[in-house]
Amino acid sequence: MKDEVNDRTDQYGGSLENRCRFPLEVVEAVAAEIGPERVGVRLSPFGSHSDSSDSNPEALGVYMANALNKYNILYAHYIEPRVKTNTTTSETNESLASARNAFKGTFLVAGAHTRQSGIQVIESGGADLVVYGRLFLANPDLPKRFRLNAPLNKYVRETFYTQDPVKGYTDYPFLDEGKDDGAGEKGGKHVRCPFLEEDEQA
Repeated sequence: MKDEVNDRTDQYGGSLENRCRFPLEVVEAVAAEIGPERVGVRLSPFGSHSDSSDSNPEALGVYMANALNKYNILYAHYIEPRVKTNTTTSETNESLASARNAFKGTFLVAGAHTRQSGIQVIESGGADLVVYGRLFLANPDLPKRFRLNAPLNKYVRETFYTQDPVKGYTDYPFLDEGKDDGAGEKGGKHVRCPFLEEDEQA
């Protein structure tokens, strides 16, 4: 989809419409096969990983949001503009607001969010859900830790892509079950967390 890597000259290259044609054809085919309620799309219009950047990422993000509305898919999952590569984040004035406003379904965001920034983006209307990747990998009980505003395990990037089936994947510790479950709640804000029981808050 990015104009700095797509050098095709057929119907899948050149214009924004052409560059987005193939992924939208995939969405249409998959939605027809299994139902749009089982389909979600993850997009990173502002990303530049492996030199795959775009000259107008906001227009790309909005175009895809509008185009995806046609298929009534379950969600669109966008990566925050501050995440340009898979290892770094940067300060930016760019925003997902235009894509958020364009997409009519459930809008998810991800990209180096903390507990507090996740709360803020939901409260501001910037997304319906906030997605956590690395924090969830290192904290298998992340919903509980967020609910208690408890300390988090630090992830170890060096183990992300190892062949060891345990190291860095299933060996991060849970919270000590003997601790007071109310610790850390004082002064913390609470919002509904979709992966907790109905009577719990995060």
